[in-house]
Amino acid sequence: MALLSQLPFTVSALLVLWIITVGSVPNTNITSVLCNGGTYTSGDPFTISLAYVLSDLLDATPSRKGHDYYNISPFPNAFAYGHAACMANLTDGDCSACLRSAEGVMNSTCGMAIGARSVLVDCTIRYEQYPFVN
Repeated sequence: MALLSQLPFTVSALLVLWIITVGSVPNTNITSVLCNGGTYTSGDPFTISLAYVLSDLLDATPSRKGHDYYNISPFPNAFAYGHAACMANLTDGDCSACLRSAEGVMNSTCGMAIGARSVLVDCTIRYEQYPFVN
């Protein structure tokens, strides 16, 4: 009988824990931001390749199994290579939010660098003019 009287409390406690876990936000504290010393100009074909790579990384990574995705631009005039990843325990929406934060930090810190990497606690995003593996 005592067990039944504690059931509402136990269910309530489990519900609160579930809400906290599901409703959590990604940790977007900055771990590091690295910028390639080389730069590109606004008229450079690399601009188009980079825009494609970053957009694709932001769109595709959250829905990939394990939130881990590499890509390459399809434009042969100036290839751009990219990688993005989130902690596997993040929801797709939290991964997306984290990557957008990482991209913002990377862009504001590195400007028009030909390569950059932004590492936050829960996600990372990187692009370069050359192929790489993290």
